[in-house]
Formats: sequence, C-alpha cells, structure tokens
Amino acid sequence: MAAKKTHEITLNLEAGNASMMDLGKMLGQTGVNLVGVKRAYDEATAGQRGDVVPVVVTVRDDKSFELRLKTPPTAFLIRKALGGKGAQRPGHEKAGTLTRAQVRAIAERKLPDLNTTDLDAAERVIAGTARSMGVAVEAD
Repeated sequence: MAAKKTHEITLNLEAGNASMMDLGKMLGQTGVNLVGVKRAYDEATAGQRGDVVPVVVTVRDDKSFELRLKTPPTAFLIRKALGGKGAQRPGHEKAGTLTRAQVRAIAERKLPDLNTTDLDAAERVIAGTARSMGVAVEAD
C-alpha cells in the first residue's frame, strides 16, 4: 500500500544553498529528514545559484519526501533584470524600465507556472507585475 501524503509545503529557498534554518522552521514538525531534503534541493538547483527557486515539498506518512521545483518569483526576475529594487512608492516614482525583450525573456521562463500557454498573455502578466513594482515597460 502506498504511503499517504501528510504535508505539502511551499518554500522559497536560495538555489544551490538552502538554509537549514528555513527548512527547520517549515519542515521540522513533519519529521522528515531535513539533511536529505537540503541535499536533494541543492543538487536539483545547483545550476541556478543566486536565484530564489520555490519548491513544493510533499511529505508522506512514512517520512519519505518528494520535491517539485517551480520557476523563480516574477518580482525576483524583474529585479534581477533591472539590477536593483522596485520603487519605494509605486505609481509615484519609477524604479527603472524593462525592454520588450526583457519582458519576453521573463515571460518565457515563467510560462510553465503561469495559468496561460499564450506567450503574449504571459508578457502582459509580467508587464502588469512590473508596473505594480513601479517599473516602466517600453512600448513596442
């Protein structure tokens, strides 16, 4: 008989270097092997060092676990493309400008986690997030 799922927890961790403190806070009550989770996550995300890569950790009643990696948060990718932060007061001040090529690159990377399969719609989602951060998007 297959082990039943007892917990499903989403964590935002640094790729290739997950913090044991963050893992312990969120997964300690599940009784799962934290060192095993850290090793599996770090190996799976080693190629994306420096990014924040969310992971969904599924823990079963026999204390086994499964990791499902997601794409980095949109706001993180926008800040990375800008090389800085968003605006302190969005709508009142600008934090920078994204080119259409940068928006397309972010949309292509985020497409698997968005609720659309259309790249143009994904670009509009990314542009909306950028505007909410006080980042302008170049017109065509």
